[in-house]
Amino acid sequence: MAGVTLDPYRDRYAQRMHGMTSSEIRALFAVANRPEVVSLAGGSPYTAALPMDAVGAMLAELVADRGAAALNYGPGQGDPVLREQICEVMALEGITASPEDIVVTVGSQQGLDLVSRVFLDPGDVVLAEAPSYVGALGTFTAAEAEVRHVQMDDDGLIPEALDAAIARCSAEGVRAKFLYTVPNFHNPAGVSLAEDRREQILQIAATAGLLVLEDNPYGLLGFDAEPTRALRARTDEGVIYLGSFSKTFAPGFRVGWVYAPHATREKLVLASEAQILCPPSFSQFAVSRYLATQPWREQIKAFRELYRERRDALLDAMAAHFPPSCSWTRAHGGFYSWVTLPPGVHSKVMQPRSLAARVAYVPGTGFYADGQGGSNLRLSYCFPPVDRIREGVRRLAAVIEEEVDLLETFGPTAGGATATTGPDHQPATSASAPPPDLV
Repeated sequence: MAGVTLDPYRDRYAQRMHGMTSSEIRALFAVANRPEVVSLAGGSPYTAALPMDAVGAMLAELVADRGAAALNYGPGQGDPVLREQICEVMALEGITASPEDIVVTVGSQQGLDLVSRVFLDPGDVVLAEAPSYVGALGTFTAAEAEVRHVQMDDDGLIPEALDAAIARCSAEGVRAKFLYTVPNFHNPAGVSLAEDRREQILQIAATAGLLVLEDNPYGLLGFDAEPTRALRARTDEGVIYLGSFSKTFAPGFRVGWVYAPHATREKLVLASEAQILCPPSFSQFAVSRYLATQPWREQIKAFRELYRERRDALLDAMAAHFPPSCSWTRAHGGFYSWVTLPPGVHSKVMQPRSLAARVAYVPGTGFYADGQGGSNLRLSYCFPPVDRIREGVRRLAAVIEEEVDLLETFGPTAGGATATTGPDHQPATSASAPPPDLV
């Protein structure tokens, strides 16, 4: 019958599909990509800053020199030359690694999925920062795990909060499988884990026998100092490291990696081979050629300067235009700032009016697995030029001020909030985390 939208296969889907919903970010793309909309939503790297002529020539030479190999299958663990080069990249963050323990992946997102496949059974508990990366939440949900959030502040994950979360699990007879953390220039919070907390976190995890999953795509993109030593650089056991070339080179190649303890490496390779057989050879050869022939360290410095200028534009514009009752994080690297809205203003409820004003952001609810985040939103400064960032903040500030005026005039229901509330007393979203996203 025409117009019928019932899914005839609904009763055949695996149970895990029932908890998967649309990503907050992906749902925005159709609107946010319109030219009249200033998008402060997605975290797309500014790839236009790459030397396109040099990269194009490099790729042409790659096809001419090694096209037959680059266009064929490769080893499931990844190209051996690239794995050696990845060790050189990680050395910038103090990691001494063996190429034998590197598994090349289709972006670090596949690394998240492989770790989940290897370690998580349905009903297992994962500890994750509050807020946490939307793509990780989606992956853990797809694995039918339960995400329990651990509080952060401006210095990153709070050690006492982690200790308390582990104790609660123990009291319930539950063992958390691992802690998921983005210690450097956090997505979405924009903060970094303080130096004095890093050893504390590792000690707490080691005492509890808790594996740490360190996701570090932004570690080389700091604005004010040399890269901080990675968690994995501080211990030989108990930390699995995820890396990516998406932020420091180009996400279109989809090349990332997992650096795992030796005993786990083979399990990850088996899971990867079952999933994709082998990572794309051409992408690996392209990244390897880039690292071997291009001034990639200087390019990272150029990205750092570019993103620092855009970060400054965002911070200056928010200070000039946002109501005094707003607050935000000051990122010292990476792509994001985390905004706390005036009391009573809900980022999800406000979003349609923001889009009508032609400015896009990501509501904070997308970065929690349990309905929190209504009082927050994420702003990304990496892609728009400075003048567009300033205009976007000006438009958003006007929307926030209108929301505040409505609340003052009509009370807390003026913005359209419902009676159903989440843990932060804001309108709740589905407890199901969103699926993996690209940014």
